[in-house]
Amino acid sequence: MPRLSDHPPRLTATVLTTALIAALLALLPGGAAQAAPVLLSQGRPVTASSQENAGTPASAAVDGDNATRWSSQFADPQWIQVDLGAPAQLSQVVLRWETAYARAYRIELSTDGAAWSTAYSTTTGTGAVATHDVTGTARYVRVYGTQRATQWGYSLYEFQVFGTSGSGPALPGGGDLGPNVIVFDPSTPNIQGRLDEVFRQQESAQFGAGRYQFLFKPGTYNGLNAQIGFYTSVSGLGLSPDDTTINGDVTVDAGWFGGNATQNFWRSAENLALNPVNGTDRWAVSQAAPFRRMHVKGGLNLAPDGFGWASGGYIADSKIDGQVGNYSQQQWYTRDSSIGSWGNGVWNQVFSGVQGAPAQSFPNPPYTTLDTTPVSREKPFLHLDGSEYKVFVPAKRENARGTSWGNGAPQGASLPLSRFYVVKPGTTAATMNQALTQGLNLLFTPGVYHLDQTLRVNRADTVVLGLGLATLVPDNGVTAMKVADVDGVRLAGFLIDAGPVASPSLLEVGPVGAATDHAANPTTVQDVFIRVGGAGPGRADVGMVVNSHDTIVDHTWIWRADHGDGVGWETNRADYGFRVNGDDVLATGLFVEHFNKYDVQWNGERGRTVFYQNEKAYDAPDQAAIQNGSTKGYAAYKVADSVTVHEGWGLGSYCYYNVDPTIRQDHGFQAPVKPGVKFHDLLVVSLGGKGQYEHVVNTTGAPTSGTSTTPSTVVSFP
Repeated sequence: MPRLSDHPPRLTATVLTTALIAALLALLPGGAAQAAPVLLSQGRPVTASSQENAGTPASAAVDGDNATRWSSQFADPQWIQVDLGAPAQLSQVVLRWETAYARAYRIELSTDGAAWSTAYSTTTGTGAVATHDVTGTARYVRVYGTQRATQWGYSLYEFQVFGTSGSGPALPGGGDLGPNVIVFDPSTPNIQGRLDEVFRQQESAQFGAGRYQFLFKPGTYNGLNAQIGFYTSVSGLGLSPDDTTINGDVTVDAGWFGGNATQNFWRSAENLALNPVNGTDRWAVSQAAPFRRMHVKGGLNLAPDGFGWASGGYIADSKIDGQVGNYSQQQWYTRDSSIGSWGNGVWNQVFSGVQGAPAQSFPNPPYTTLDTTPVSREKPFLHLDGSEYKVFVPAKRENARGTSWGNGAPQGASLPLSRFYVVKPGTTAATMNQALTQGLNLLFTPGVYHLDQTLRVNRADTVVLGLGLATLVPDNGVTAMKVADVDGVRLAGFLIDAGPVASPSLLEVGPVGAATDHAANPTTVQDVFIRVGGAGPGRADVGMVVNSHDTIVDHTWIWRADHGDGVGWETNRADYGFRVNGDDVLATGLFVEHFNKYDVQWNGERGRTVFYQNEKAYDAPDQAAIQNGSTKGYAAYKVADSVTVHEGWGLGSYCYYNVDPTIRQDHGFQAPVKPGVKFHDLLVVSLGGKGQYEHVVNTTGAPTSGTSTTPSTVVSFP
């Protein structure tokens, strides 16, 4: 069977046109009443009258991949039909034909899969990309070919059906933010009392169900100390951090854990200006605790009181006028910010686009400094426009340096809350999917949400934003969320917690074989955290999969639990943490830990990572359990042998094999030796001699040894 190309170009025109139509319709006034058409067919069940061979199944026509196809046997008539899952109001069908196309065909609709009506027909089809406006309500849509244009069968790269949900009345956008979003203005009485009440509940509730979001309206607040515990977020509601000033502190310390901050996870601070009482604010955190869009008019101490250990963190789009005191922080990443100075560094300190950052000096001091960040786009955030809530969606920046807000109004667009379905505890996955199909964005209020079906984000430029570390739990082995191969989706501010039935993945960005070029408007994944075990038994094959090209993953912690409930080598089995199949994917602030096999598998071309932090799984029972053929252990970061171009800066892997301290790991990093595959500033560390590394990357780098917890480093590879 002939093909248009052995290596088709990335899909652009049709998908981008339909996505643009959807985006423009979504901007019409009237909120939910103007439901935007979205792609309904992708990934849905599909059947056909026949298929040419095993490599051209019907499912290939709805997988979003412009390089795969369905093809029929060489006979007339033939058909292919898709089940949308529920009745929908249809608006358009797009057929992307291969060389073997239909001269005569019909597009038919059905509500039951038995009785069909014709929505469109032609006897003069010309193949290529055929876009047909259709009207009607249907659950099933089929293309029925009656005359082939060639001697071969019928062959479709993509069969796309667009429309809006037809199930029930339209869901409303906007509304109140629920009981666990606590809003203050400067006149609110007893603000400190309310802050303290939530902190008492959340200070040590590492795996509890409580979720809280504090929102401060623009203005000045005096004498506050907002102590931030687990699953608690604090944010200002201005367009600039300086719109909301706290003369006081936003504090994270480690008194609950004996002065050790290595378990201060899952909390955040955003969009506030602070005048610390004693001149320095304390933010002693480890993973999954972003400090974004903050202005500290003084210093910032990243260590707990008494300088106990802390184990990694993240600052972005922030200005710290004084010194950032790193002290006992083992690793840290700072992006697109401005600092007065930086003090100390333990193992791995990485800066990109940071004014005032220390000079490149790895490994002593352990500073990796990039003048700019290649591509960045800040996280969406809630703000007030007068008395109306809106979500600001920042613009993309290239080669960014410094904050996005320091020179006047930030660049981007504000979406009214009426464009969002406000998700509250108890909302079903079916309702969330109806809202998405209807063209609404999602705003998750704080809570834990159990999903019995996958959330499908099929519309370009959809925003899915969580408040207070809203948590999604797939209960029955489904993938919690799948994003279509469309432009500009923004996922931000939520946690996905694996359920007790193993999921194939927990988050999938783009379908397998995604082919569209998204360089102008990439999908971003920011402060989206993945957890397998800890809060209870959880299982997954892989945590996060990125198939879409050009995706930006900006600060994630993908964690197979090493403590908590439901923890054990097989109890919370998850072999792979982060898998990248798309090309031109950028990770800034990548934390992945404790997976049974590869923590990171990078299969796409031209991938880049700025900062990586990893610990291998503590609980491996013996050497045999981690043996990878003839290789001792699975690399913490594996670049596929087929990759020709890849680059990483500031990457570290640590081992602590406390069950069997005799385990040896051949290397922390594995990559093909090719001119285009480059690493800068790598290290491996044996924590207290519990297991050892033989090398840093491949067979390069000295082994770790003894119990001194001294890094072995490689400045440049190859």
